[in-house]
This record gives sequence, structure tokens and C-alpha cells, in this order.
Amino acid sequence: MALTVRKKIWFGTVFLFILLLFTGGTGIYFTVIMKEEAKAVLQANYESLEYCHIMQQQLDNIDIDYNQSISLFENALKKQERNITEPGEDKATLNLRLLFNQLKSGDTTKKNFRCIKSEIQNILYLNMYAIYNKNLKSEATAERALSIIVCLAVIVLMISFTFSVNFPTIVTNPIKHLTEAIQEISNKNYKHRIYIENKDEFGKLADAFNVMAERLEYFENSNLNKLMFEKNRAEAVINSLKEASIGIDKNNIILFANFQALQLLGLKQAEIVGVKVDELAKKNDLFSFLVNEASSAPFNIIIENKENYFTKEVIEVAQGEGNSKVIVLRNITSFKELDVAKTNFIATISHELKTPLAASDFSLKLLEDERTGKLTNEQKELIINLKQDNKRILKIISELLNLSQIESGRIQLNVQEVNAYSIVDNAIETVATSAKDKNISIVKELDKNLPTFNADVEKCTWVLNNFLTNAIKYSDNDSKIIISSKKENNQILFSVEDFGLGIANEYLTRVFERYFQIPGTKSIGNGLGLAISKDFIEAQKGKIWVKSDFGKGTVFSFSLPI
Repeated sequence: MALTVRKKIWFGTVFLFILLLFTGGTGIYFTVIMKEEAKAVLQANYESLEYCHIMQQQLDNIDIDYNQSISLFENALKKQERNITEPGEDKATLNLRLLFNQLKSGDTTKKNFRCIKSEIQNILYLNMYAIYNKNLKSEATAERALSIIVCLAVIVLMISFTFSVNFPTIVTNPIKHLTEAIQEISNKNYKHRIYIENKDEFGKLADAFNVMAERLEYFENSNLNKLMFEKNRAEAVINSLKEASIGIDKNNIILFANFQALQLLGLKQAEIVGVKVDELAKKNDLFSFLVNEASSAPFNIIIENKENYFTKEVIEVAQGEGNSKVIVLRNITSFKELDVAKTNFIATISHELKTPLAASDFSLKLLEDERTGKLTNEQKELIINLKQDNKRILKIISELLNLSQIESGRIQLNVQEVNAYSIVDNAIETVATSAKDKNISIVKELDKNLPTFNADVEKCTWVLNNFLTNAIKYSDNDSKIIISSKKENNQILFSVEDFGLGIANEYLTRVFERYFQIPGTKSIGNGLGLAISKDFIEAQKGKIWVKSDFGKGTVFSFSLPI
């Protein structure tokens, strides 16, 4: 039965534990032996030496205090008699006892003293010699123990080192094989297999991995042709688009770029597909502009020394938790050229129409002169109507000429130092007749001591005149219009307020659009006046706006920097 990884680790741990116990037990065994030998020396020989020294000392002091010396000598001798441990020590101790008994009996001769000292020295010698021999034996035991422990430690160290080097491979080698296999699978190498002979957990895992890889290889082979077909079809669809298109996924990696986009960027497909957006933006200025510019305003690109115009549209596509996007560039060069042609046509026609209109206006003035003949009342009425029609046509032509200037980007400003009072007076003077016809009073509310500022007098007067004309047009008879001017936040502000019907909220944001007319009004205008006014004011770095309370009136305003 194959051992599991768990059991292998368990047996390895037990093996190391046994080695540790064996090494520790050997050291403890020799330590105990040496301790017992040292204890024996202390308990036997060193005590005998101590007793002999006491007896020698009392023998020397016997002349000083006989009775005490005899008593202490007797006591030490008795202890010595109980501590006989060495060969020949019993005989020497017995002889010492006999000689001591003679001393107690009264034999205090020098010969007896010498014999007693001689026996004491004999006992000392026997114990000193025994200590010497036991010391040699202890040293021999210690050396033997050291040699055994060192040899054992070396053997255990070698076994442990070999075990620590080889045993982890039981776990690490299969993991290494599995890691390599997973990397191969992630690189779509589904033919890779793992071969592990052991039938433990890693062996079972390897078998399961091989089954998985086999299934993935099967699915890869079965779906590859279909995927390649779909990929080629998607690429064909993308490249067939007339607009330049660039696809970016939710991780900011470029998915595709069709042929038109590659031409504009001056790149090859291999240089853009799969590249991160930030990396390509650093290398290609046009791509950086496309991904960073939020405005959808038209922009131009020079292609083959010809200026082409494009608009950008970003289409968001849901992708999981994030959004992918497709950048679409539409070539509007042809429309731009048509727009330029239209602008030039309008400017040319408007300019050409001015001459015959001026001539017809002059002819009407001649007809009104009585020197050319008197006119009937009906003829005079017809001439008045013709003059009004001429005036209206001239106004339309003037607006068209202004519009052509704006569209061509060639607004000509005659900036000079002006004051608000003269602009207001000129505007009121222009519409005085129209206001009088409807009995509308124009009230001026101008702050005192308004500072002068730099502006185009003609265009500012034109804008203010347009405000007043519209106010008169949409005001009731016998009403009033307020024209005001004041300084506010380093700006000169002009306003025209009427008390007519007003403008509904849904139309307020569109009144400055070209050709826009509020539905339901009886106006016969062309919807250009406010659009031109906006362009005139913004060209002078000013602001223009409208406020209206439907049913109560409207306030048109613009401001210019001082």
C-alpha cells in the first residue's frame, strides 16, 4: 500500500525524534556515570583524608589538652573505621587502633607516636593513591564518552542533513512539476502531461491534472477552427468599416484597430494590438489626443499634405463589471468642404444682392421726390411697402454676411475704447421709430460713472439693437421696455427687459441656435439674429444669456470685460 504524503511527513518527524532521543540518552548515560564516580571519590577517599588530618592535628595537640585531643582522635578514628574502602586500608586502620589503644593505656613514648603517625600516613597514602587512580579512570571515561558523543553527533548530523535535503523533495518536486504544468496550460500548451510514479495525494492530483489537460486539448482542437473562422470574420467586418475604429477593453488594452485607423496612426497592427493604452499614448501623439481629449468637436489631420477633418465618437460596451469602448473617427472632410462652399456662396450672393437693392432703394427715393412727378395715394403706399421690403431684405443680407464671417472664422473686430452710454443711445435711436409705432416707452436704467472699456462699438450696438428689436416685436402696445447697464465683478453688463409673453423653459437653451424659431410665434424672422449676437459677444471674450418667466417677460443680457 502506497504511503500518503501525510504518513511520510509523520514517519520523517518520528525518525528525527528518535535520533534526538538516542543522542540525548547517550549523553545523559555518560553524564550519570561520571557523576557517580565523582560522588564515590567524595564520599570515600576525601572523607578518609579529612579524618586522617583531624587525627594528625589532635596528635600534635595532645600535650596541650590531653583529654580533648584523645576524645577527638577517638571520634575521627571511629569514623575512619566505618569508611574503609581501599585494599590494605583495613589493616592500616586496625594497626592504628592498636597503637591508639596503647596510647590511651599510657604509652606516650616517641616510638608509639611515630608508629601512630606512620599508620596515619599509610592510610593517607592509600586514599591519595586511590583518588589518583579514580581520577585517571574518570578521565578515561570522560574521553571515551566525548569520543562516543562526538561520533554519534557527527553520524546524527549527517543523517539529519541528508534527511533535511532529501525529505522536502518528496513535497517540493511534485509541487514544482504541478507549477510548471499549470504554466504550460496557461500558455495554452494542452499537450503537456505530468508523470509521477507515487500513488499518494500528488500522484492522484497528477492523474486528475492529466485528465483535465486531455479534455482541454480535445476542446481546443474541436473549437479552434470555429474560433479562427469567427476571428477572421470579425476582422473582416472591422476592416470593412469606412470609419477608422479602435477597440479598447476594460483593462485599457487595445483589442483591434482597422485598416483606416492604422493609416491615420501610421502604425502596423502588430505595433498596436495587445499594447496598453498608456504605453502607446506616450509614443503616438494622435493616439494620445484621441484617448485623452474629451471634446467631440471636429479636428483636422494632415494626410498626404491635405487637410482632413474628423469627428470622434466613443461607444461604451459593457464587459463584465467594467466597460470596453470603441473609438470611431468619422471623416467629415467632404461635409466641411461643402460647408465652406456654402459659406462662400452665401457671402458672394449677399454681396451681389446689396448692389441692386441699393439701386432700387435709390430709385424709390427718386420716385418719392415730387420733381419726378406727383404720386397718387395708392402709389405712395406701394412705395412705402417696397421700402420696408427693401429694408427687411437688406437686414437679412447683412445677417447672412455676418454669418458667413462667423462660419469662416474671420470675424473682424474694430476694438476701441468706448463707454456704455453711447452704445445704449445708439441702439435706442435705431429702434425709436418701431417703438413709437406701438407706443412702447424705452426706459434707461444706467448706473452713474460707468468706466470705459475696450470693445467693438458697431457689433455691441448691433447686439443691443437686436435685443431691443425682439423686445418690441414681442411686447404689447402701450407697454414699456427697460434697458440697463451697470458694473459688476469687473464686467460691464447690458440687459434688455420686456414684459411680453416670455419664453417657455424648454426653449431657453435653444434660442441662441442658428435658424431656431420658437414654435407658435408669428415672427417672420430667419432665426439668425441671436446666434450672430452670441458669436459677436463671445468673440470679444464676453458672455451672453437669457432669463424668462413665461407669461411675465424676458431679460436678454450680455457682459464684456472692462
